Amino acid sequence: MIISSQFDGGNIECLDQSDPQNIRLKIRADNQSKFYQWFYFRASNAKHIACRYVIENAAGAAYVGGWKDYRAVASYDREFWFRVDTSFDAERLVIEHSSEQDQIYFAYFAPYSMERHADLIAYAQNSEQCRVETLGHTLDGQTIDCLRFGEPGELKKTLWMIARQHPGESMAEWWMEGLINRLVDDNDPVVRALLQKSVIYLVPNMNPDGSRRGHHRTNAGGINLNREWHAASLEKSPEVYYVLEKIKSTGLDFGLDVHGDEALPYNFLAGTEGIPGWNETRQNKLDLYKNTLAHINPDFQTARGYPATSAGKANMSYCSNALAELFSAPVMTLEMPFKDAADTSDDEQGWSPARCEKLASSCLDALHLCWDEVL
Repeated sequence: MIISSQFDGGNIECLDQSDPQNIRLKIRADNQSKFYQWFYFRASNAKHIACRYVIENAAGAAYVGGWKDYRAVASYDREFWFRVDTSFDAERLVIEHSSEQDQIYFAYFAPYSMERHADLIAYAQNSEQCRVETLGHTLDGQTIDCLRFGEPGELKKTLWMIARQHPGESMAEWWMEGLINRLVDDNDPVVRALLQKSVIYLVPNMNPDGSRRGHHRTNAGGINLNREWHAASLEKSPEVYYVLEKIKSTGLDFGLDVHGDEALPYNFLAGTEGIPGWNETRQNKLDLYKNTLAHINPDFQTARGYPATSAGKANMSYCSNALAELFSAPVMTLEMPFKDAADTSDDEQGWSPARCEKLASSCLDALHLCWDEVL
């Protein structure tokens, strides 16, 4: 038995692999940070062996509540990811599985590699509707990619959607892949209608360094990007700095910041109720968009989510709060589960890349249906 994670997005430390019934593992913390939760590793020479993979430091993870009722994902081909037996005893996370192949991969959620990201950008730019701009470089020297769909115009609205500020929330880039697959379709009537009256900017991966390093929460310097929107800097958070400068140059009329939630088994939207400029009109726009999306896609719901922040108590370092206040525009945070959507569960895959992609498509449909009222 050989355990390895020396690949794009990999994260695990193997303490002992001699006993298949007690393969002792440890999640590596983000660089210059105490955050950890994301894991991604491969077990080799594992065919037809009943194995227990024991993550011994699970109790110290960033979101311990995320382990309750959680099941890890596994794959033989790194394309189809299925759920496997997983338990948490308040100290250790234990994955139990007998592989049908010589090699098997395990992860916290279906990984989205930087190689796949590069393929996604290359694919998108083949569309006549798409332009690709490199906004700058990360601390590790990777590029910050921005896609623009549609041509700017004086009467057009400007929409911004960003994903994966937290690199371990890989479902956010699966969502982006679904969105891009829809936007490149010249024959899609909803896309045509939206691009006639708007230009859409996308940042599919806000945190390339954390993604490649196998981080859960931070960039290469240990910085949580979603706490930098009030004071982004080239020294600490160039990812936010460059994206924010671009948004300032284009303006913003509607925004989505796409994330994943470790504990809650639901898809939901969080608004910006606590910002200084919040009012009844903004509340009505938020409610209409959420209700429209729930009507279109049963995987999305409005009954559960984060409690609304009290008036004037918003943390203005958060992306959604900062942008909503700066541009007096509807900006929302979309959260998807690491586990499953409890109301529409799938025992084999749980919440999956395919469902992320479908939800992204539904977000466009919802925007089209309530355009006049929300924008």
